[in-house]
Amino acid sequence: MFLEDPALNLIGYQVNFDFLEEGLLLFNHDCNTTLAILAGKFKDLHQGPDFLGRLTNTDECPEYCLRKEELRPCPAKCECAYVRGIIQIINRWPKNSIS
Repeated sequence: MFLEDPALNLIGYQVNFDFLEEGLLLFNHDCNTTLAILAGKFKDLHQGPDFLGRLTNTDECPEYCLRKEELRPCPAKCECAYVRGIIQIINRWPKNSIS
């Protein structure tokens, strides 16, 4: 499976505030390739609440989505938070060992 590849690393996320599922998860592979995959392709990994409304530009928003290399989970109860949760799942995904 894609996420099990030990040569693959999640390096960033480019948000699309208008269509969150069209934001891009950015992966580097050891073969010197960078892949951009729609966040919506990983929506089935989402394991949490769905919040309504975006908190961007409020005191509650730490602005993680504005920095593509920032991959920490977001503490805000914002509609964008589901992608941050998916990022955490991807980062913890077990990798196949190379024999």
